[in-house]
Amino acid sequence: SYKYIHAADYLGYKNAAIPLERSLSLMERDYKKQLATRTSNLIEYYPIYKFQIEYSQNALYLMNCYSNMEQPEKIYALLKRILKWNFQRDYYMDVYNYLGWTVHRNRFYTHDKYSFLKNSIDENEKLANYYLNMGLKKIERDKITNEHIFPKGYEVNEKLIVYHYKSMLYSYALKIDSANYFYGLLQGTSVLSHNNYATYRSICGDFREAENEYRQAANQDGNDKHLKEWAYYSSIIDIYKGLPKDGIDRLKDMIKVVGSTPGFGWYNIALARCMLYDGQNDEAKRYADKAAAFKELHIGTTLGQSHYDFSIQLLKLMEKQNEWHKQQFENSNWWYNPIVLSHMTQLMGGKYMQQFLIINQFAQNPERDRVIYKLFSTESTVSWDEVWYLIRDFSTGFFLTRFEKQAQTDERKSVRKYFQLFVAKLKMKQGNYTEAKKILDDIIYKQDVDEEYEKLFIARSLQAEAECAKDAKDDNAYNDWVYRLYTTYPQLLPYTGLQMNMRLHIAGQADDKVVSRLKDCNINWVTNNSTPAADVYVAFTKNGDKKGITYYVQDKKGKNIVDSQSFSYQKPEEAALMLAYRIFNVDGKTPAQQKELKKNPA
Repeated sequence: SYKYIHAADYLGYKNAAIPLERSLSLMERDYKKQLATRTSNLIEYYPIYKFQIEYSQNALYLMNCYSNMEQPEKIYALLKRILKWNFQRDYYMDVYNYLGWTVHRNRFYTHDKYSFLKNSIDENEKLANYYLNMGLKKIERDKITNEHIFPKGYEVNEKLIVYHYKSMLYSYALKIDSANYFYGLLQGTSVLSHNNYATYRSICGDFREAENEYRQAANQDGNDKHLKEWAYYSSIIDIYKGLPKDGIDRLKDMIKVVGSTPGFGWYNIALARCMLYDGQNDEAKRYADKAAAFKELHIGTTLGQSHYDFSIQLLKLMEKQNEWHKQQFENSNWWYNPIVLSHMTQLMGGKYMQQFLIINQFAQNPERDRVIYKLFSTESTVSWDEVWYLIRDFSTGFFLTRFEKQAQTDERKSVRKYFQLFVAKLKMKQGNYTEAKKILDDIIYKQDVDEEYEKLFIARSLQAEAECAKDAKDDNAYNDWVYRLYTTYPQLLPYTGLQMNMRLHIAGQADDKVVSRLKDCNINWVTNNSTPAADVYVAFTKNGDKKGITYYVQDKKGKNIVDSQSFSYQKPEEAALMLAYRIFNVDGKTPAQQKELKKNPA
């Protein structure tokens, strides 16, 4: 037990499993009579129940060792072995629940890989549900034996644990009414997993409630060395809210706390994602590479290595796409600059290779229909926006038909608009901008969007509107849509290929090289007040050899979009590019850094 409690990697659990296996065998040999006894007589039961408790606890530890070493065949054999004892109380080992969990966790494999599985996801989920139903029957059957030993109503809590697993299965299957029913039974009880319920609310499009539940999950979670799903998924909600910097702060703190223990790789994936949506492409690549190099143990979660690898590869695809757009943003003359064009060609080749890698991997994933193409799923480890990067260059007609149907029939009415957005963008891919605009107008002017928690959705809709206006050569509409996109989610703009209107106000002795290089970036610097544009205020300072820039950006009402910040520089080229990104709120200080700066101004 000591070895199990202190294990944090494969070798640790392997070393713990050996004495735990031995302990079960010895208990079965030495205390066979005590383990096999079932009785309704308290006097007879009292001396033997401690053996059954001890056995079940050791069995739980051993099962977790097998799980953390990814050995489901051993888990299944152990559970079947325990089932033969037919204990009148399950204590630590509610066997039927764990049988259901084991099948569900390996649902995408078949009988050829693991003997206890069926040959499809649907059959495996049906089998998992069968085990849960058997668990409920056993509780009722044992109640007859236990009613004179245990307090009245003891079985209620045991049934709630079954409902916990039921709610997971129905959430995964997107059977919303059934999931709501079982979560309703769990509400107000200690059995309710706030983490699972948060993820369920998130896939239903209720991100506000999901965030609240993840906060409660953080308080509910123990100190076990495993992935804290609430931390991973909360960072995706930060991105939805247009606050990737908040996610960056939280994840960096989490990584400092956990070190190189299970969950470290997942947190680096989440941090890479937040960096991408904050426009920090190079940093995103660094953290994605860290995750790829880390040997993650998938403990206490249904998420496995295939989810892990897919998340990393999709982030790398986004990073390559962003790197291509960076060339456009940093060089307004990119289309007739041979050096830049040559580099962009190489980047495009790298992007195609990454797409080829993902598609080959993804083609073998039997869950793609129910996890990825549904945009929101309890077993998805990517955001809905990342899915667009996956499908944007493939089978437009196939996805158009699929998403049109989902937009009409999905039981989760709050997520239908996401399918509508994908339909509009796919129609744009086909060149049908007129029809796409009708869908986008319907999305934009509906009142069913949470403006605080769905900023990313609003921003992508505004981006699509701007692209439609650009195709129609409607400059007034284009200027308005791009301005609204900037005020909603400025970090996205440098990676869209869209040109933003801005007015430049300079104070101090300007560094001409910085200003000249800044104006070479893909920003339309205007002087009139009639064009919707952000006002960029830049002050140059010089103290001996030390040169600095202070900047901030305001909207047309004088409200800060980018708060005042400063940086020092030596090379004008680097300073200009840094400033170009900073005025889109890319990089800069995170909320935690700003708070620390206020405490310690020096």
